[in-house]
Amino acid sequence: MVRAILKENAAIVIAHGTDTMVETDIYLKRGLPEPTVPIVLTGAMTPLGLEGSDGLQPLTESLLAAQLLPPGVYIVMHGSVIPANHARKDKTLGSFVRND
Repeated sequence: MVRAILKENAAIVIAHGTDTMVETDIYLKRGLPEPTVPIVLTGAMTPLGLEGSDGLQPLTESLLAAQLLPPGVYIVMHGSVIPANHARKDKTLGSFVRND
């Protein structure tokens, strides 16, 4: 599906479960080693529709980031933009952190 959307030459935002975001990055890198547009993965630690959800903020941030970032795969959440291959989920902090 991502490959089909790439033909439109538009940035891509994927709302995704946070437990497997990094694995999706690995999958995307195998199939698209040189993306031509920004591909942004985003999600919520507490999904939309549940009390205390943080889902709206990452979605809004991702829509903006997708318009500004160079081609590549990123995780955008909680005010951070992290190249997906440098990100890991920190359950204690309830966010993604840079893993260098």
